[in-house]
Amino acid sequence: MLKMDAAALQRFLSAEFLQVAEDFILEHVDMNGLTVRLNVDHRHLRPGGTVSGPSMFALADVAVYLAILSRIGPVALAVTTNCSIDFMRKPAADTDLICDVRLLKLGRALAVGDCLLFSEGDDRPVARASLTYSIPPA
Repeated sequence: MLKMDAAALQRFLSAEFLQVAEDFILEHVDMNGLTVRLNVDHRHLRPGGTVSGPSMFALADVAVYLAILSRIGPVALAVTTNCSIDFMRKPAADTDLICDVRLLKLGRALAVGDCLLFSEGDDRPVARASLTYSIPPA
């Protein structure tokens, strides 16, 4: 059962992470995972005309965080403990990035999520990420 829907997650992001909340839009959330969009802007680009690695990492990190919160509720102190990201192709600099997340494990203390990142309109992934989160005790 979902504890937070897309609207609740977006409100949480705006309340707790105001500095980046406008960068991310939740497009879909259900028990299988969620989809988050990065509103790509000039500040997300790097030399060479592509979205920067740190921007792609941020998208994956926020997306897994929100997928976890959708299932456990607003636990602000859940933190990333590990991330592995594979950059597979150059994302388009003039389109948003889309991140599809699925949770592989959701335990009491740890959660593991897997992400695929796409340039909008292209079904070939630009990156794949796996993240582990630590969930604080209740």
